[in-house]
Amino acid sequence: MQVDPRGQRFAAVVTTVVLLVVLITGSWPLLAAQTVVFALAVFLGLRSAPYGLLYATLVRPRLSPPTELEDAAPPRFAQGVGLVFALVGTVGYATGTTWLGIGATAFALGAAFLNAVFGFCLGCEMYLLIRRIAPHRGTT
Repeated sequence: MQVDPRGQRFAAVVTTVVLLVVLITGSWPLLAAQTVVFALAVFLGLRSAPYGLLYATLVRPRLSPPTELEDAAPPRFAQGVGLVFALVGTVGYATGTTWLGIGATAFALGAAFLNAVFGFCLGCEMYLLIRRIAPHRGTT
């Protein structure tokens, strides 16, 4: 499946704002909600995730067609990485292990910020590196 890369940056901007609010407030329920957003993107696909739906209905109709599309696998993997960090952060905050919540949230925020501001998807690059090191069966 191919996706509009502008949608991924939009999702990264929203994620950056949410994670920044989590770090400022220490709100584990908000981080839990972001964890669900990551999970939906991983398990249902990027277009079915809440931020993907927001982009498709509110932003995409106001833009010109994309000049290029990208494979959905790397950003979907990146959402999985975000899911892990958000889950760890939620558990940290919820159990009173605040340093764990702050650390995991800060790492997720850093990655989301890189994508939102610079268009550099850290999780996507991890995916591509893993594919180079351990190619999928049938590809060399």
